[in-house]
This record gives sequence, structure tokens and C-alpha cells, in this order.
Amino acid sequence: MKIIKYTLITCMLALVTINILMPASTMAESETHTNLKKSQVGYGRGGRVQAGSTSAHAEEPIQPIPITFDYDRAKVELGKKLFFEPRLSKSGWITCNSCHNLSTGGADNLPTSIGHKWFFGPINSPTVLNAKFNLAQFWDGRAKDLQEQAGGPIANPIEMSSKHEIAVSVLQSIPEYVQWFEEVYGAKEMYGSGKIDILQVTDAIAAFEETLTTPGASFDLWLKGYDNAISASEKEGYELFKEKGCITCHNGIGVGGNSYQKFGLVKPYEKDTQTLGRYNVTKKEEDKYVFKVPLLRNITLTAPYFHDASTWNLSEAVTIMAEYQLGVSLSDEETTKVVAFLKTLTGDQPQITFPTLPPSTETTPQPNRD
Repeated sequence: MKIIKYTLITCMLALVTINILMPASTMAESETHTNLKKSQVGYGRGGRVQAGSTSAHAEEPIQPIPITFDYDRAKVELGKKLFFEPRLSKSGWITCNSCHNLSTGGADNLPTSIGHKWFFGPINSPTVLNAKFNLAQFWDGRAKDLQEQAGGPIANPIEMSSKHEIAVSVLQSIPEYVQWFEEVYGAKEMYGSGKIDILQVTDAIAAFEETLTTPGASFDLWLKGYDNAISASEKEGYELFKEKGCITCHNGIGVGGNSYQKFGLVKPYEKDTQTLGRYNVTKKEEDKYVFKVPLLRNITLTAPYFHDASTWNLSEAVTIMAEYQLGVSLSDEETTKVVAFLKTLTGDQPQITFPTLPPSTETTPQPNRD
């Protein structure tokens, strides 16, 4: 009898203990799950890795490239086809990718791009990668965004050398394009005419270009709290980059692209006195030789450097910037460390499947090489 009584008391105590501990355990488990979810960060092209709490580097003047998949997929696919569409050019040969080659860092690695009838452009072609982080487009900032920029080369006589009306008529003559534009824009009130127009064309190209970002750079991992993602020498290069003043202009997500500066700020730049930069847009005397600060993301892939492509050597580019923009001289060791830091800004390159374009029809305007 005593044994039965003792057993009943023991069971009752155990039941009470379980009822008390269960909520606390559930709460702890929930809190752990919440903290784990908060600690996950993006990596590469959609992978997930674990990270600790908020990084000690979160307040640095450079921010990591965000990862997002919040895109209009149909529009992006249409824009990709147009980006690689040679029939938007007069000759039926030049594409957006000709000057912004996605196989070579989003640029063409030429001093100036080759356009219609082998005309050479007047200025070095900037990369299209991460261009969404620019405050404006072109070296002089004459296009407010990627959509406005996309229309420029099509009608430029020394680039694609076509006309907007002709480019649209090419697309309108191809049933597949008509269908794709209808699927993307047909239901929208502002595009209710059922006809393709140049605003749709440039909007789609811009939508594709906005996806051309390069997350996953080793420096971005360091910013997110992975202290071993970059070496001691690369860290020293970043400290020099800040200490010498480079960070004043080259900051933010793109490590540049968010301000205008005069080339030859503390010392006149004598190598190119013909390219006037922002002056061509504003006609203000103080805007002569003022240019949009270029992005430094993937800088090792985009030689030659500067608007005039005056050097192919990244170390030389660093020393020129120090001399003309900051008024300082860097030692060889300092330059080497800064360059080592710049190399950590190369991220995962966009993985692009080359699109298959629809054939022309009997009514498609024919290429013109003249």
C-alpha cells in the first residue's frame, strides 16, 4: 500500500514539473529559432550560410551588395533578349553586350568602344555590372536612370546608329516579340494600345540590367562578420583606403557611383583637357572636368581605367588618383596593399544563359551597313 501511495505522489510531482518546464522549453526553442533566422545571411547566387549577430563592421562606409530575387521574371527575360538583340542596331550586328560584355566584367576592355562603321566612341565604356547603384548613368550623368540610358546608344550615330522608330518596327515585325511584349505590358493601363513602343523597350532592358549585380565578394563577407574572409594585407589596404581619403568618394554599395567629382581636384589633370564631363549637361563653368565617380566593384576586370582609358595598370591608377585627387604620394608598399583591397571587391559574376532570338520575317527591316 505504501509503495502504491509513493508511486502516485512521484507521478503527480513529475506531471507538475513537466507542465512548468514545457512552456519555458518551448519559449527557449522559439527564441533560438528566431535568432537563427536572424543570423542567416545571403551568400553567392542564392545560397545561405550562417552568421553570428550583427557584424562589427556594419557601420563601415561601404555596404555589401544586397541579394534579392524580387523581379518581374517575364520582363527580365524580355530585357535579356533585347540586351543581346543585334537588330536594334542599324547594321544588325551591334548589341548592348558589344560595349557591356557580360563575359568581361560588363565592359568591353577597350579604350573606347567600336560602333557603327567602326567609329570609335569618345570615352571609355563603363561597366553595366552594379550600374543600378549609380546616382545617374554615363560619365557625365546625362541619363537619370538605366531606362533613360538604354535608349541613348540605339539612336547614337556612332554607336548603334539606328532610330527608335526603326528599332521598334523591327520588333513589331516579329510575332514572338509582339507576344512577349503583350504578355509583359498588355495588361498595364499605360501600355494599352497593343503596340510596342520605345519606352517598353528601354524599360525591359533596364529591368534586365538591374539584375546584373555581383554579390558574394570576399570583402562583403568580411563586412558581414566573417573576419577571415580577407587577409591581413587586404585589411591594411582597406585601412589605407580610408586613411588616405579614397573613401570620401568611393563609398556605399557600389564603392562609388553616388557623387560627381572633378578629375584633377588638387592638381590639374593634363592628360585630357578636351572631355568636359558634366559641363556638357549643365553648361556651368565649375562643372568642367567633373565626372560621375566610377564604381570600384570588380575593378580588376574592367581595365583600362578612367574616362580617357589612360592606364591599363591598376597600381598606376591608384597612384594617379592619390596624386591628382588627394594630393598625396603612396609608397610602393602602400599601393600594393590598396590594390590588394580592391581585388577583394570582385564578386560573383552573373551567370547568363545566352538567349535564342526569334527569326526575322519578310517585313522585318533589313540591316544597313552604310
